[in-house]
Amino acid sequence: MPQTSQRTSLFTESLIREMSRVAQAHGAINLAQGFPDWDPCKELIDAGKNAMDESRHQYAVTWGSNEIREALAKKITHFTGLSVDEKTDLVVTCGATEAMMVAMMTVINPGDKVGLFSPFYENYSADAILCGAVPVHIPLNPPDYTFDPAELRKVFRSGLKAFVLCNPSNPCGRVFTREELLVIAEAAEENDVWILTDEVYEHIVYKPHKHIYFNTLPGMAKRTLMCSSLSKTFSITGWRLGYVHAPASVISQARKVHDFLTVGAAAPLQHAVVTALKFPQSYYDHLTETYTQSKDILLGYLNKVGLPYTNPQGAYFVMVDISKFGWKSDVEFSHWMTKEIKVAPVPGSSFFSNGENRYIRLNFAKKPATLHEAGERLLRLPQFLKS
Repeated sequence: MPQTSQRTSLFTESLIREMSRVAQAHGAINLAQGFPDWDPCKELIDAGKNAMDESRHQYAVTWGSNEIREALAKKITHFTGLSVDEKTDLVVTCGATEAMMVAMMTVINPGDKVGLFSPFYENYSADAILCGAVPVHIPLNPPDYTFDPAELRKVFRSGLKAFVLCNPSNPCGRVFTREELLVIAEAAEENDVWILTDEVYEHIVYKPHKHIYFNTLPGMAKRTLMCSSLSKTFSITGWRLGYVHAPASVISQARKVHDFLTVGAAAPLQHAVVTALKFPQSYYDHLTETYTQSKDILLGYLNKVGLPYTNPQGAYFVMVDISKFGWKSDVEFSHWMTKEIKVAPVPGSSFFSNGENRYIRLNFAKKPATLHEAGERLLRLPQFLKS
């Protein structure tokens, strides 16, 4: 038999999704995969039902129905202040996962270099490899997950074609400051680099931190492909609705890539989510309050356990240092913890480029009752500490 492609040997199965299966097998609370355990609001559910009743069962326009693109354009303009033409500046995708793949395939040629911060969301490296590109990593240094501007400039000068910026960051919860973003912007301008942003957690940011859209920085709108989704904001991760926003000349190419990848996102769900895109500011305020409460619950238990962690500034993940347990493999520790403690984390090594194994990632996109139950289970951890 002929061999499978070489590129598939260059990355592994997602450890995040694997740990979800391990959690299910052991009856553990799943704090690995980042999805909430509550339903979206009733208005959105009703809109979904109405979409079915209104016979929205056939293909929408390949790059997104007119109504969802109009609503998205208004939302983006409201939060960024940028003018967005729904006819030319948007392509609706099957989640931000496809959005990032579309963005990469639109600007990357085989052999190009793609810059990534490390730790990074595991899909980015695989996306680059699937494009035939070479991932190049710039460290975010724990526990504050800051970067060295000199090192960043050096990597940008090495011949990058594109740089992926996740902000707020998964997995480490960093919300990059304006000063940090301007360093990236200056390097991108000097070296003519595309910036591919992943901004799915744009509305999950904790005070006093603020999210700054990269394409609002001086001169960056022309070289930014903004990838985002509606999954995290509206608690509909299974609906798989995302988008790419970029200049019209870029989107005209991105639409071709999207067309042949998936044809289009689910038509009835596109119709339904327009309702959510029109929600008032009070919805976003409540979202922040909900996740702030969830964060405080989980971090409170980590304090009781006595495990070091980095307080997230955004998103709904926390990186926890497990060094004191003395395990050589964070993967083995994660499987043990899922089986014995009945709480499933993600091994931190899945996010780092350098073999780092001191960390696990926990997510707190859960109801307070779920987090309290997980926290009570975590309180058993100290008895397993190495003396």
